[in-house]
Amino acid sequence: MRKAILLAGLLAFTGAALPSASAWAEDAIYTGRFSNTAVGGYDAVAYHTQGEAVRGERAFTTSWNGADWRFASQANLDLFIADPERYAPAYGGYCAWAVSEGYTAKGDPNHWNIVDGVLYLNYNREIKERWTQDIPGHIARADANFPALLSE
Repeated sequence: MRKAILLAGLLAFTGAALPSASAWAEDAIYTGRFSNTAVGGYDAVAYHTQGEAVRGERAFTTSWNGADWRFASQANLDLFIADPERYAPAYGGYCAWAVSEGYTAKGDPNHWNIVDGVLYLNYNREIKERWTQDIPGHIARADANFPALLSE
């Protein structure tokens, strides 16, 4: 693990691309390179309760699974604390399509779907269009790839 952290630091210093250090954890949450905030600071509960991407506020923040989660209201924060696995995005917030293809990429909180009560993020609009062409197939492949994909 120490070698992985040293390698990540060296590659970050040189500008080379590498998943965040949390990617080696079993329950990794995508937080980006320079942040520890999940879902890009968006409210993971609002996708389910309001059907839209809503920015969270620093005043309504909690930590879960190694990341900071922001919410638009105390009510949404309370819902998340009561059942975080219900609201957290699939695959730790990594792009669901990329995970189905066997690699990781950031999930963009503005390109999303909820399928059977689960939030899935995609990299961008084009990737979301690819995702929607075979959602069940992509979910099956992504489920088979994740979380083992993070330890590669």
